[in-house]
Amino acid sequence: MKAVVQRVSQAQVDINNQTVGKIGRGFLILLGVADSDTDEDLDYLVHKITNLRIFEDSDGKMNLSLSDVHGALLVVSQFTLFANTKKGNRPSFIEAGAPDFSNTMYMKFISRCRELGFFTEHGEFGADMQVSLTNDGPVTIIFDTAVK
Repeated sequence: MKAVVQRVSQAQVDINNQTVGKIGRGFLILLGVADSDTDEDLDYLVHKITNLRIFEDSDGKMNLSLSDVHGALLVVSQFTLFANTKKGNRPSFIEAGAPDFSNTMYMKFISRCRELGFFTEHGEFGADMQVSLTNDGPVTIIFDTAVK
């Protein structure tokens, strides 16, 4: 699994000019799944992201977690995180997971975040989505469970 986590002051995802997910302070997570991903990868990623300490404390140091600041999550499926650009100018996406499996893992990720008590919004798997955000910092962290 791959995830791009952006610390945001606000983010939303729209489909056909309708807002389907919206948060204030928290993380926008772009999530990609490969066929080789496991529940162990999923649990690892959920743990790492929900415990990530990248919010500033009173001394201005990145020391606070999502729960410390009562932050929310907006999770958007992103198969293009598995783009292979080694040959030519048109990326290949063959390393991305099959749609049914990827959607299942995507929904499990959302469920696990909710089970931990985080307000979690999401986009629609496979939809043409417009994502808007205000990246706070900017702070962007990349995770890849293949190199954990």
